[in-house]
Amino acid sequence: MSTSARPPLAPADSSTGVQPRQLLKIIDVMALIVGIVIGAGIFGAPALVAANSFSVTQMMLAWALGGLISIAGVLVYAELTTSYPDAGGDYHFLRLAYGDKVAFLFAWARLTVIPTGSIALLGYIFGDYATQLYSLGPYSSAIYAASMLLVLALINLAGLRSGKWTQNILTLAAVGGVVLVTLAGLVLTPEPALAVVASDTPARGATHWGLILVFVMLTYGGWNEAAYVSAEVVGPSRSLPRALFFSLLIVTITYLLINLAFVRVLGLEGAGASDAVAADMMRALMGETGAQFISALIVVSALTSANATVFLSSRTIYAFGKDEPMFSALGRWNSRRDGPSNAIVTVSLISLGLVGLGALIRSGFSTMVSYTAPVFWFFFVLTGISLFVLRRRNPDRPRPFSVSLYPIVPILFIGVCLYLLYASAVYTGIGALVGIGVLGAGAVLLVFRRCP
Repeated sequence: MSTSARPPLAPADSSTGVQPRQLLKIIDVMALIVGIVIGAGIFGAPALVAANSFSVTQMMLAWALGGLISIAGVLVYAELTTSYPDAGGDYHFLRLAYGDKVAFLFAWARLTVIPTGSIALLGYIFGDYATQLYSLGPYSSAIYAASMLLVLALINLAGLRSGKWTQNILTLAAVGGVVLVTLAGLVLTPEPALAVVASDTPARGATHWGLILVFVMLTYGGWNEAAYVSAEVVGPSRSLPRALFFSLLIVTITYLLINLAFVRVLGLEGAGASDAVAADMMRALMGETGAQFISALIVVSALTSANATVFLSSRTIYAFGKDEPMFSALGRWNSRRDGPSNAIVTVSLISLGLVGLGALIRSGFSTMVSYTAPVFWFFFVLTGISLFVLRRRNPDRPRPFSVSLYPIVPILFIGVCLYLLYASAVYTGIGALVGIGVLGAGAVLLVFRRCP
């Protein structure tokens, strides 16, 4: 389908008539997806997955299943993003399917819970491991986290080209480091006294598929963020599906290999008992030098994911501001910088506030981890259902890409999301109530809201 026949990719800025330009190529989108997915989580979640797995076989099956679930979601999002390309991503799909009230709640969650909480978490991961390399005192992690956020905000405010090239370089460094760690674990032989033979013997803890998948899918999370740049991609009808599929294929293979490396060196029980599985593996292979190397690698990985999250989440807030009079200042596109400057500043400031909260409350990190998951999966369920709503409402809409095996694939994806919503709520307990409470505050705000 030619560009001239396609409907406008994004509504123009209401105040300037400026809209996002198509500047991102397949490699740029893949760098964003791979960079945001392969982050610091892969150095923490494997230990938790191993601890709750009965065997190496079950552990590896869980990681493969996570990839398949994500690819099913990719097929759903590929149809939505190519049929309704817009800088708002999920927000745009939800608004078309359910109206502006549900879209308002989603944007509220994006503003206060989901990406901003993730950015703050990544900031603390960055800070914790940077402190292992050089401590700045009792608040070292918070200082590093805040400094990282300020630097990334300035980079993304400088413009699209600055942000995307920073992401490409950081992604190359992070993925290259993960590959080196994987090769080390698969090729090098650990010291006999430090190695634990991998086996199918039970790890510590009870087997619980729901809990295992929560950790696995948390590590795979972020691929859907590509929907927020659908209006900025060159040839989106072909580029987006390819970028999404090949990115998830790369991620899945990488996760399978690195987990195989962990259990080869440490064994299932050793990996499950570790508080820092990657560091313990490198220590067994290379001593303290290896442990220091992995700390530096995790710093790069956290930086990569945080930059991609700042870049992409600001697009949702921009789309929200265009449609919502109460937040109209956020819906202004800076044509000189090719980016939503006000939205970038807002996302960065809220994330900085959460970092400050984490510095005051010692349990702030774990609280932010817990309250993001249920809200995230709730809106994932609604987005999956929106595919059916929009197909029925707009049967004649051109669909450059149609989800394979419809309706089986989207039904399976929605079912898995419902299960993960349940599992995350049960596992997180009080944290889930905090996230729901923040979402409820947005519902209260709707009472005082004027319809656009």
